[in-house]
Amino acid sequence: MNRRRALQLLAALGTTGFVAGCGSDTDSEPTANRSPIKIGLITPQAGGFKSIGDDITNGFQLFLDLHDKRLGGHPVELLTADEGDTAKTGKAAVDGLLKQGVLALTGVVNSAVMVGIRDTVEQARVPLIGSNASPSSLQSVFYIWRTSYVLDEAGRALGRYLRDQLPANGRVAIIMPENVGSPDVVRGFRQEFGATDPRISDPVTYTNATTSPGKTTFSADINKALAKKPTAVFCFFAGSAAVEFIKQLREKFSGPIYAPGFLTEGTVLESLKENALGIQTALNYSADLNNTSNRVFASAYRKKYQVTPTTYAMASYDAAQVLDQAIQLAGGSPNPQQVNLALGKIGQIDSPRGIWQFNQPRTPQQKWYLREVQRDGQVMSNVLINELATLG
Repeated sequence: MNRRRALQLLAALGTTGFVAGCGSDTDSEPTANRSPIKIGLITPQAGGFKSIGDDITNGFQLFLDLHDKRLGGHPVELLTADEGDTAKTGKAAVDGLLKQGVLALTGVVNSAVMVGIRDTVEQARVPLIGSNASPSSLQSVFYIWRTSYVLDEAGRALGRYLRDQLPANGRVAIIMPENVGSPDVVRGFRQEFGATDPRISDPVTYTNATTSPGKTTFSADINKALAKKPTAVFCFFAGSAAVEFIKQLREKFSGPIYAPGFLTEGTVLESLKENALGIQTALNYSADLNNTSNRVFASAYRKKYQVTPTTYAMASYDAAQVLDQAIQLAGGSPNPQQVNLALGKIGQIDSPRGIWQFNQPRTPQQKWYLREVQRDGQVMSNVLINELATLG
């Protein structure tokens, strides 16, 4: 599909936000004459977070496919780098992309990697539009933007909900991996639930933070958390660790489980099957959201990849969308600093998650949704239950 046909199709569907991001035939410089640009995509290419990295790659690539492989009218060369799983490997990925002259960076799954590359990105003065990792400790940044969330928001959204849903005599066991993001989730959850509420007064049980656990990795910690007979479990896992944690938890606990939505996203849900039934999660996206932008995105994603899109894919699609608009605003020969300034001027984004915009800390002000894993025929699905809050 050429660019003009794509614009006609999207305009007919009413996706004004997408059209605005594509530029127009009235631009001062014809987009056909614009020079190629390089964008650096940083994702894990092995290990327990690889599936998340694949979703991020797919989401960004889909936006390019629907926009004639251009951003802001410029043909795009997408360069990829493996973030690994440490600050050191993440920095090596960023350094390699910067040496190749990228106009902007995107991606990043692991919060430890995001924290580790912060200074490198800021000193290079090249914008990074992160599409997953977003620890709350990442403050006072100028060149780092995020199209995902801040981790404490997932805890806050569920804290409000469970505060009202849990019986007066209920008790929540909080189980988290000992990593960079977990304290954010716990803090947000306790702030909204009520820090002194006796229903969440037990200490957090922290587990091994490995992203590739074995079949008994979490058993001892689960036993410890369940010793006080909780009525519900609140947890925070993703990728392969989520699969193993839930399998091991379900061997000993049949009660309600609540978590940020990463617990049941993508290949995790496929792997968990019956073990996932009834789990309720909070997330900034659900594939069954009924808006025009999501219908276009989810339909195109399913057609291209034969799977349901995840929040990771959606946030990466939006990262491409905000880059498209910022590069368009920056003009015919943009440099990284001009693109970074333009990111602050793009306003509202017409996204598959619903309308959102960047706030002062360069993260989204957006809606959060409650989802529940239910059976859809023979397939497990995260079904949208209701809207929880607008945060950010």
